[in-house]
Amino acid sequence: MSGLLALLDDVAAIAKVAASSVDDIAAAAAKAGTKAAGVVIDDAAVTPKYVHGFSADRELPIIWRIALGSVRNKLVILLPTLLALDYFLPQAITPLLMIGGAYLCFEGAEKVFHALFPHVEEGVIEDFDTKDATHLEEEKVAGAIKTDFILSAEIMTIALATIGPGSVWLQAATLAVVGVLITAVVYGAVALIVKMDDVGLHLAAVGRTRGGRAFGRGLVVAMPKLMTLLSVVGTGAMLWVGGSIIIHGLEVLGWTWLGHHVHDWAAAIAGAVPQAGGVVEWLAKATMDGIFGLAVGIAVIPVATRIIGPLVALLTGKKTAAH
Repeated sequence: MSGLLALLDDVAAIAKVAASSVDDIAAAAAKAGTKAAGVVIDDAAVTPKYVHGFSADRELPIIWRIALGSVRNKLVILLPTLLALDYFLPQAITPLLMIGGAYLCFEGAEKVFHALFPHVEEGVIEDFDTKDATHLEEEKVAGAIKTDFILSAEIMTIALATIGPGSVWLQAATLAVVGVLITAVVYGAVALIVKMDDVGLHLAAVGRTRGGRAFGRGLVVAMPKLMTLLSVVGTGAMLWVGGSIIIHGLEVLGWTWLGHHVHDWAAAIAGAVPQAGGVVEWLAKATMDGIFGLAVGIAVIPVATRIIGPLVALLTGKKTAAH
């Protein structure tokens, strides 16, 4: 009997440790997810374009395939790679974060440039080229998964940096939770966004009440505006997150001047509006991070398009689209 009681006591102790670990994982995942929010917004804003032009019955299957590719990116490739780097070469995490931040700045600046100076790209022309639907879908899914890999790398690296040192199992579990939950949130939101116009059309056609039909028509009218808003928000998020990652990375590497000044300027601006000081300070800092990100992105554009792009094309044997 005493042996049974001892066993039950051991089981209870293990259960307490497990419950504590679950709490630790949940807390770390929530903190990491919050830190990665800007990249998540960008991910959700970027993805809907990959189902544009396909029939309604193919939209959800395409999103599902991209979501599965995103989970594979995060759990099979990025999670073990980042944990190995964190264990064997932790000093590489900050430079990798900064490189990813520079990429986000480049993407954001390129979108701003295209908005200010619209021009036709070879990639756009290719999108209008008549191709086999199955082949086109494969290309779109592959392209979306590649784009997701960059954004997922940023999300997972930010999450790992947020978790900090500790048990490798806690880090792995937290990264897995962050990866799965963020993928579910992003692609669930994308699925909802791309199907809202179909819902609107259905309500407008078969709604039982005048109000229901009017709501359906409103959805159809609102969706293009929502997509435009998402694009703007996604671009702003890329510049904000990219700029803040680089500024923070410079601080970690010992160059604290810019980070200190951004903090001091934001605090000074917030001091002028004490009634909403916290919100104003955050907005001021995010704006300055975004302006810095835009400047970095503009500087990176010629390097990316004239040096890195042709070099990648030379190494892979694939032609890159002109920007």
